[in-house]
Amino acid sequence: MTESKSGRRPRSIEVAGVSHGAAPIPMGARVGNMLYSSGIMGKDAATDTLPPDGPAQAKFMFQNLRTLLENGGATLEDVVHVTAFVKDNSQREALNAEWLKCFPDPEDRPARHTQVADLQGGMLLQLEIVAVVQER
Repeated sequence: MTESKSGRRPRSIEVAGVSHGAAPIPMGARVGNMLYSSGIMGKDAATDTLPPDGPAQAKFMFQNLRTLLENGGATLEDVVHVTAFVKDNSQREALNAEWLKCFPDPEDRPARHTQVADLQGGMLLQLEIVAVVQER
């Protein structure tokens, strides 16, 4: 992370190629060793488009999570809590498939809460995370 105009580490974290449309919302924010995300969606960062199916959205969503963490000086190991939103319960399989790729060890996973939500704009899944960034 580079310094902001104020000479300190910037609070806002972005994922290049993934936007919240016209909303002036960063993808995440870091203060000290705490990193919080906004809603992480399953857009393809190469095109800023949302695929129509759950498995593709889940794949890009977790890729965007990894990029957000990297841009904030963190890794998957720093994630302590995940809130997952699914459009309906049929999306849980796609969510869990990518979850297990990121967190394969059942004894080393962050806490997670999944809920059905009225996601907008074609989103079938979305994540929010909290990470405690370890000094490396």
